[in-house]
Amino acid sequence: MKKVFTTVLLFVTTITFAQDQYTKGMQKAFQLWGEGKASEASNMFERISNAEMDNWLPYYYVAQINTIASFGEKDKEKLTQQLEKAQEFIDLAKAISPDNPEILVQQAMTHTAWIAFDGATYGMTLSGKVVALYAKAETLAPDNPRVVFSQAEWNMGSAKYFGQDTAPYCKDVERSLELFANFKPESDFHPNWGKDRAEMVAENCNK
Repeated sequence: MKKVFTTVLLFVTTITFAQDQYTKGMQKAFQLWGEGKASEASNMFERISNAEMDNWLPYYYVAQINTIASFGEKDKEKLTQQLEKAQEFIDLAKAISPDNPEILVQQAMTHTAWIAFDGATYGMTLSGKVVALYAKAETLAPDNPRVVFSQAEWNMGSAKYFGQDTAPYCKDVERSLELFANFKPESDFHPNWGKDRAEMVAENCNK
């Protein structure tokens, strides 16, 4: 009986230690990102993913950091390197958590970064995929504020590109703000971004 108790205690202690290391690692990665050290943060999330192989979150953040860094990037070689890495980690995240609306939004954003870089080259092949991704995410999580807002922002960008009115999508942005106000992430590390940008877009809608 004593041996069984010792084994259980050791197991619980090991799990607790691993969880503590995960928490510290994620906190450090977010701290680095907040300090503008995106590359270091990405590397930290990647190291965490190597230890947390059944957890989609660190993979997701590697993809997100590399995607965000690619918007506005003019160097095609650097952009390609970043977006290929983002795609690699999206694929890994999807393998762990299929049909995850947060990952679908991230995939759409990565495609959008390619389109933003060269619409003539990538728009024809990727625009339809972005529309399909947002449609699927909306079906899975119609009340997820990032799904609602990101889809609205994509629709606004498409409307601008084709010289159409963006006003019809302002109501979706406003709806996303209502959803952001009531949204509670599953943990401190689950996606919880987008409210600030939605507020900025909503403000421009009202001008």
